Parts: sequence; structure tokens; C-alpha cells
Amino acid sequence: MIRILLAEDMDLVRGALVALLGLEDDLEVVAEVERGDKILSAALEARPDVAIIDIGLPVLDGLSAAALLAEELPGCRVLILTSLTRPGVLRRALDVKVSGFLPKDASPQELAEAVRRIMAGHRAIDPQLALAAWDSAETPLTDREMEVLRLTAEGDEVPEIASRLHLSTGTVRNYLTSVVTKLNARNRVDAVRIAHESGWLV
Repeated sequence: MIRILLAEDMDLVRGALVALLGLEDDLEVVAEVERGDKILSAALEARPDVAIIDIGLPVLDGLSAAALLAEELPGCRVLILTSLTRPGVLRRALDVKVSGFLPKDASPQELAEAVRRIMAGHRAIDPQLALAAWDSAETPLTDREMEVLRLTAEGDEVPEIASRLHLSTGTVRNYLTSVVTKLNARNRVDAVRIAHESGWLV
């Protein structure tokens, strides 16, 4: 029996997925959560074989939660479900070592087969998403620049970002100037838009 943790914020979708997965003889949903920040504690308690995680979860996004799982519970394989077809998102997913990446409109049979495939030690990645990622450009931004841009996208102002990252306000401004320049953006807001559309920010 393959033990599954399911993370999906929409009650109706989560309920439907639990019911559909329950129809498979070899699959069992042992934990379900509706927020990204609950995934790690639920996984440590339930010890699932596979975590099926929606990428757009509240509080903590699915990829960040997947990265935490990889650190704390490396034996748990991760399958990301996404409605985002931006190629940069798949690149980020592969960076955090997810085992599977499927669109949310995949059929129940495709989802079940993907779970079995990653349990057998293989990757299960939607071919169209994989092709798009292959053709996409990688982010020109450093990890620190991405961190600053991510906080900017969340609405933090320069002093807040400086405080959270233990940097001076001047250093944060320098990072933002560098981000705007590298992305050929008009301003910070435009830089956030470009990064979102490229899939570098979820």
C-alpha cells in the first residue's frame, strides 16, 4: 500500500482527490492538509511515501514546502500538481528535487500512475511542461536577488526587507537596482511581473 499525503487548499478538489485515490487498491491517503505550512508536521506524523502537493498553497507555497520535505523527510517523494504552465516553475520544481510534476487537469488514472511511477524510483513529468521548460531561459538573478524580489512581490518595503534579511537598506536598494537592470524592467513592479510570467516566482 502506497501511503499518500495530500495538500490542496480547495476543499472540494481535495475531497474529490481523496475519493478518487481511495478507489485504487494500492493507494491510501493517510493525511490531508489545506495549507503549505502544515505539510511538514503532517508528514512527520503520518510518514507518507508520497506527498501530492498543489503548487499554489496559502501561507507557504508548494515548492517551498517540497524543499522543506526534502530536507526533513528525504524518503518521502513529492508530486507537484499545478495549474501554472510557466516553464520556470518546472525548473524550480526540479531544483528542489521533486519526483513528479503534473497539471491539475490530469486524469485520475494519470495521477495514480504517476504516484506508482515515482514510488518505483522514476520521475513522472508531464511531457508538454517538460518541453516548455527545456525551451525556457534560466533566471539571470542570483539567489539573494531572487529572495529580495520575492519579498518585494509579497509587498514588503525596503526597510522591511532589510530587517528580514539582516541587510542594510542601501544593500537592498542595490539588489533591487540590479534586478531591474538584469530583467530590463521599467521598475520593481515590472520586475516582479517579468519574474512571475517567467515562472521564477510562484
